[in-house]
Amino acid sequence: MQSKKQIEKTLIDAGDAFFNLDVDKSLKLSKSALDNAYKIKDDALMAKAYNVIGLNFEEFYNPDKGFDYYQKALRHAELAQNDSIRDWVNNNIGSYYSYRKNNFKKSIEYYKKALFFSEKIKDSIEIMYTKLNIASAYFAINDFKNGIVYLESTKDYVLKSKELEAKISLYSMFGSYYSFYNDNVKAEQNFNEAVNLSKKNTSKLVDSNVCDVYNDFSKHYKKNKNYEKAFYYLNLHQELKEKVYNDERIKKVKLAGSEIELAEYQRQIDKIEVEKSKQSKDLKESKLIVLLFVIILFILLLLLYSLYKNNVFREESNRELKIANEELKIAKEKAEVASQLKTQFVSTISHELRTPLYGVVGITNIILDEHKELANSPHLNSLKFSARYLLSLVNDLLQINKIEENKITLENMIFNVSDEIKTIVDSLEFIAVKNNNKLIADIDANIPEFLIGDKLRLSQVFMNLVSNALKFTKDGKVIVTAKQERIEGTKHFIHFSVEDNGVGIAKEDQEKIFEKFVQIERKEGDYQGTGLGLSIVQKLTELFGSKIHLESEEGVGTTFSFTIGFEADETKKNEIINNIVVDLSSNHFYKILVVEDNKINQIVTKKILESNNFKCTILDDGYAAIELLDNENFDVILMDINMPIINGFDTTKLIRKKGITTPVIALTAFDKQEITEQALSCGMNDIIIKPFEQGKLFQVINNLVTKKNVD
Repeated sequence: MQSKKQIEKTLIDAGDAFFNLDVDKSLKLSKSALDNAYKIKDDALMAKAYNVIGLNFEEFYNPDKGFDYYQKALRHAELAQNDSIRDWVNNNIGSYYSYRKNNFKKSIEYYKKALFFSEKIKDSIEIMYTKLNIASAYFAINDFKNGIVYLESTKDYVLKSKELEAKISLYSMFGSYYSFYNDNVKAEQNFNEAVNLSKKNTSKLVDSNVCDVYNDFSKHYKKNKNYEKAFYYLNLHQELKEKVYNDERIKKVKLAGSEIELAEYQRQIDKIEVEKSKQSKDLKESKLIVLLFVIILFILLLLLYSLYKNNVFREESNRELKIANEELKIAKEKAEVASQLKTQFVSTISHELRTPLYGVVGITNIILDEHKELANSPHLNSLKFSARYLLSLVNDLLQINKIEENKITLENMIFNVSDEIKTIVDSLEFIAVKNNNKLIADIDANIPEFLIGDKLRLSQVFMNLVSNALKFTKDGKVIVTAKQERIEGTKHFIHFSVEDNGVGIAKEDQEKIFEKFVQIERKEGDYQGTGLGLSIVQKLTELFGSKIHLESEEGVGTTFSFTIGFEADETKKNEIINNIVVDLSSNHFYKILVVEDNKINQIVTKKILESNNFKCTILDDGYAAIELLDNENFDVILMDINMPIINGFDTTKLIRKKGITTPVIALTAFDKQEITEQALSCGMNDIIIKPFEQGKLFQVINNLVTKKNVD
């Protein structure tokens, strides 16, 4: 039989093992200490053992079972009248209600009980940690007014102490406090201090606190719409959480915990056996009563065993359900966060790329208008085409999910196959020169001069295929071929191919090159890219009702081919031409107010309007526009959305509030689907997305002014 001192040493080792996350060792030592504590009938030692067991269960396996052991620890602490253990257990129960049940009112109640006992025994370390716990619970329910009182009261002691865990918690909570009151500088200073201290941590259990620091820091950045840093700290939180709460550790707790629970059941049975012996002694004069007692006891034992088996089965089922539910919850939360970040990314990058593209396209058009002699310049035409292609590529890259969900539809435009391929060849000639390649276009003369289809999507397919072929070919040639394959009614089926004699693609890689973000490692050169090109090519050819084919051999070359049917019907061609023609011969003298803060875009928009005999007034912000509209009338207002002082939506609301009915057209780089509902609800009449076709803008202006005059 072990002495009290030996049992105390075993419990200290069990606690150390728990803080080092050696849960198997911690539970085995706790069980040994508990068994020996029962033998010497020491309630204080029993309470300590149950407390350590509860910590292991609550942290890594079954919080509710851990709570049961805390209750046992509290009962034995009360029997022993031990205030130190009362303090520990009440603190742990408070944490159970905070972190497992989100019942912060209950957790504060237990934390304050713990504070009472820690102050009673004048344990400064325990007082410090308990006050931090109380502050954390108040902060969790956004009751910063009450929480800061406890945090401030222990701040000086924490900073003077050597308790790294306490300092991490202190700085993290001050970060949350200042974040709540929007003092972002102090919030980030405190969070960064907590993160820096975390790097000095050597205790594995403290990693769970560090996990919470990363999570709180992520919430702060998410609140302030800094999604990049929010996602960064969320990833750190998830990685550390998976490191601390891994499946292997949970299995160890389950296995070692089962032995403890069996021992508990055995103690219950032993207790029953003691009672049985006592009753047998009292009733041994009556054999009948003894016989009945034995029978009853046997039945009770069977019932107890049955209850035990049912309980084990129920706990196993509940555990599996809880794990499944937790996994589903985590997956759902991850998906929601990823979706939110993706949506924000798409919105921001779409606007930020379209805005400079508007300047590129607009300035190119201005140069062509002012220098007619450059109208046939291949360089300027290539620049204009590349800008238009880049816009189309940006839209498709950012909205590839729309392609997958069949939300993108092909447009009908009139185009010349030879011209489109020649433009692509001219645009990519610099890559050919760089790799000493010959870029050849072979166009069938039987293909009609004009076809009807989506030339931008077709150009995007060729840009990806041809640029890929040029990059993976050196000192060779790339041939772009267009041959008329067959005619069915008014539909002409054109067989396209892009052939190179470059490095080729291994057979084992040929099936996966069309997957998103896949880049095949080649033997020669250092080829870079997004890994989206061929995926987009495949999806676009499917939109055309075709299928792309691949033939390749390493060291010989690669050929991509596909066949698309285009209309060549004269009637449809005339209908399309009529729809895109805008009547600019009107004698109306339109006054246009442009509200736009970007200087380059101001120049482009003004040049477009004035070159078509419109009078144009430019203003930098919405408030200036509202003031001007009080004194001057305009036929149409072109309104930017994203402006620094007041955005276009709020400006339009104020204009409509004044009773001004002048048509307002949103001239913006945002995605149309993203802002349509908000634009219409604030009083805007139409939306034009930058960069835009000039004809489309004038058509919308004419329609709105005509409608207003009729009304």
